[in-house]
Amino acid sequence: MFADSHCHLNYKGLAEQQPEILARARGRGVEAMLNIATRESEWDAVLATAERESDVWATVGIHPHEADQHPDVGTARLIERAQHPRVVGIGESGLDYFYDHSDRDRQQASFRAHLAACRATQLPIVVHTRDAEADTARILREELEQGAFPGVIHCFTASGAFADIALDLGFYISISGIVTFKNAKDLQETAARLPLDRLLIETDAPFLAPVPHRGKTGEPAFVADTAAFLADLRGEPLETLAHATRANFHTLFAKTRG
Repeated sequence: MFADSHCHLNYKGLAEQQPEILARARGRGVEAMLNIATRESEWDAVLATAERESDVWATVGIHPHEADQHPDVGTARLIERAQHPRVVGIGESGLDYFYDHSDRDRQQASFRAHLAACRATQLPIVVHTRDAEADTARILREELEQGAFPGVIHCFTASGAFADIALDLGFYISISGIVTFKNAKDLQETAARLPLDRLLIETDAPFLAPVPHRGKTGEPAFVADTAAFLADLRGEPLETLAHATRANFHTLFAKTRG
């Protein structure tokens, strides 16, 4: 029933028990998982999982936290690795001004390199943005003016106004287990009104386990709990939300359709 549009199956906490993690996900109806890369050193491992598992796909990219450590990973290298049939998206990339683990100019340059690769390949960008709404919106607009590309704002926690900007730009919005948290009232208000045909769900595993698993290591199986909460929040049948978000996943990440 479900597609987990963003997880890190090769991160500590999941990598050591990957077969069991995948079995539990499949047992709860997760039929597609996107394994996200955040640094070049993990690209091969992320891709190997996608090669081995028919319901897992991969991205290549550099997280904004890692931008300072990857000055040589530019558009050409991303395009080259994105030719692999199991690579269905580029990222995650974007801007993180909350932690500022990398220089902001370096983050922006890396983000633009990823967007140029998306424009060239027509693969979707997986956007990470935190405390950087204005610059994220500005860069997306400027890069889209040079040519269209698809994308998703992953693990959405930004304002309702930013959600409207993202939708106007043609992007999808992915909701994580954060929506189940008691202190996520603003996010819940936004998630309740997002158009169903632009909605994705994700775990960001091993992070952000939803209620009732909060505090545990997140895993793709838990996307079913986020979906159930979100369906109730929106007043939709779970089957309707599951079908729509799964269809949206395969529409956005078109290479998953073979």
